[in-house]
Amino acid sequence: MLSSRHLLHTAVFAVTVLQALASDTFTAAVYEHSVILPDATDKPVSPSDALALMNKNMDVLEGAIKEAAQQGAHIIVTPEDGIYGWIFTRETIYPYLEDIPDPAVNWIPCTDPTRFAPAPVQERLSCMARNNSIYVVANIGDKKPCNSSDPDCPSDGRYQYNTDVVFDPEGKLVARYHKYNLFRGETQFNYPKEPEVITFETHFGKFGIITCFDILFREPAVVLVSELQVDTVLFPTAWMNVLPFLTAIEFHSAWAMGMGVNLLSANTHNINTAMTGDGLFTPEGPAAYHYNSKTEEGQLLLAELSSRPRLSPTYPSTVNWSLYASSIKKFPGENDTFPGAVRRDIFTFSELRHKAGNYTVCQGDLCCHLVYEMSTKSKDEVYVLGAFDGLHGSVIKYHWQICTLLKCKSTDLNTCGQQVETAQTKFEMFSLSGTFGTNYVFPEVLYSGMHLAPGEFEVLRDGRLKSKHGTSKPLLTVTLFGRLYEKDLPHPLRTSL
Repeated sequence: MLSSRHLLHTAVFAVTVLQALASDTFTAAVYEHSVILPDATDKPVSPSDALALMNKNMDVLEGAIKEAAQQGAHIIVTPEDGIYGWIFTRETIYPYLEDIPDPAVNWIPCTDPTRFAPAPVQERLSCMARNNSIYVVANIGDKKPCNSSDPDCPSDGRYQYNTDVVFDPEGKLVARYHKYNLFRGETQFNYPKEPEVITFETHFGKFGIITCFDILFREPAVVLVSELQVDTVLFPTAWMNVLPFLTAIEFHSAWAMGMGVNLLSANTHNINTAMTGDGLFTPEGPAAYHYNSKTEEGQLLLAELSSRPRLSPTYPSTVNWSLYASSIKKFPGENDTFPGAVRRDIFTFSELRHKAGNYTVCQGDLCCHLVYEMSTKSKDEVYVLGAFDGLHGSVIKYHWQICTLLKCKSTDLNTCGQQVETAQTKFEMFSLSGTFGTNYVFPEVLYSGMHLAPGEFEVLRDGRLKSKHGTSKPLLTVTLFGRLYEKDLPHPLRTSL
């Protein structure tokens, strides 16, 4: 029997080893992949044809993984749908699925490929990680058999899940996550019965993982950050850009800042469906990002990030998002308002009629306040201050509170809220705030040509989003995007297929 002194020595030694291995920074990579898509078909292809397509995509991903590893990356994230695409029915996706075991089985598919059912995709991903000594994050499909003893079992006798997997540098499966918030077109997959909150530890921080549409909901995204205190969120996505607030780079950067974590966002690239925009985002802003809507090319990004951003001396202070806006009276000035649609959401807008001014716009429980000064005003451009407080979504309804300064598509006020990517007007300063009923507020600044503004704005502790100096590029939007999760309606589709 080991003595208590020996056990104490062993425990101290283990802690010392972990401390010695711990790193203050790590190099992360994301790859925006232009996916090779299957031919449209109403009938399932053969398993060999499905694997042939997936191997073509994995050939491309393997090249990116090798390059990232050669440049010193510790981890790489690849996109949602990055191995087989997305145009499927429940039946036609089946040949592309594998049975992915619980990581507790302690499995390295690269060295033990026959331990479970044939899993050539997992085997190859495992070998990519092992051969390049790097964590590999990928999105594939999981199939799980079920029977009549399960009242929720689908009629075809199986569950099918949109799934992320993580393999460590030895090739071991260390994480498996079933996407909880499916987008409206993902009828080929089932909703998990309960949200999975998946984390894993490394010597360069604690990681969590979510997929695409998950980022807009409390479970599991907010739970990972606020309750489990992860340092970095891994984020495979197939994000279709929607201006003026939900372009990939602006919202993902804003989410990382608002939540105070690193976000490694790897997007699918397909310009026909407006999919582009990935990045390595931090609580201080983007470390690297990419947006290309012109060519069908993949893109590898790398950056050095803080392993534990909450311990960083530059970690942003806690923000009271309603403090300033709730303390002031309604700004004087021209406050004539008019309704305007941002997609289906009806905002309350007020036109900024002068080069400088103070404005207030209210809707519901939200009042948005703006102080601004334009440095160069194009006579052919119109800007508005807008407020929205209500439910968004046609089927799945969730509650937004949004304050926004945005450029209209033309001088016709009926175009305010429509998508626009270019501008000419620069601002000398701006300060935007709102009486938000939530602490989950995400600050966005987007410049003409779809550029972010790292280092050019700040969020004060009283909830004001302010420019640090004059904008270096013409301005498209300045937005505070709030989420009142507690006001979301019950999910109407989260049932088995």
